[in-house]
Amino acid sequence: MDGMKIAVITGASSGIGKEICFALQDRIPAIQEFWLFSRRKESLQEVEEQLFRPVRLFSWDLTKEECFQKYEDLLIKENPEILFLVNAAGFGKLGRVTEISVEEQLKMLDLNVKALTAFTLKSLEYMGSSSRIIQMASAAAFLPQAEFSVYAATKSYVYSFSLSLREELRNTGVGLTVVCPGPVDTPFFAVAGGGGRMQKIKQLFMAKPKKVAKLAVMDAVLNRPISIYGLPMKGFYLLCQMCPDMLLIPVVRKFYR
Repeated sequence: MDGMKIAVITGASSGIGKEICFALQDRIPAIQEFWLFSRRKESLQEVEEQLFRPVRLFSWDLTKEECFQKYEDLLIKENPEILFLVNAAGFGKLGRVTEISVEEQLKMLDLNVKALTAFTLKSLEYMGSSSRIIQMASAAAFLPQAEFSVYAATKSYVYSFSLSLREELRNTGVGLTVVCPGPVDTPFFAVAGGGGRMQKIKQLFMAKPKKVAKLAVMDAVLNRPISIYGLPMKGFYLLCQMCPDMLLIPVVRKFYR
């Protein structure tokens, strides 16, 4: 491929997505330009000011399907080589499904599932044998979670889709890593809400987004299938592998009350 070597990052204005921008800048000198996507233009501009390579900003609302065609048209026009695709855009809402508006729950599907899938599929044609995909899932992907039902289901989709796509890409050289963090010190929980025991639990296991991002980039470079930061979340992953869902679901639910 002869096009500009780029990194495409959704959810780049804050949290893990923002920190992945800096981790890629530090670790991947081959990236010639960053394409950053987020609804919040001002926050994107703040990230741009901290990057030392050319940056293009796209303040798009990725819950709108017209953005997918705009992205495809942009790729056709520019014909870049995507070295890194990072799908970090997403949000969650805590609470019973009857307490959260239908519109908010459908938006979770639009952003966490549809946008991630569309950006992934439309990017594949522009990826070379050393390209990498980083998909942002969650430790919530490991287990159905009452009172986090739709969010956990969207992340379970990301986890399953990513690992199956990784297998399909096995002989292409394109690597894919799915990132499954636990609680991270980002604006996520300000949007998600929640309190009670969960408030105390998340503070106990809260990770710094910079550390999660650095590990995610390292794992992607090494083409590891799953990136899980911290011993507690690795332990939770193993627990979910060994124990039946129906045993764990009511136990985990108690922490949301």
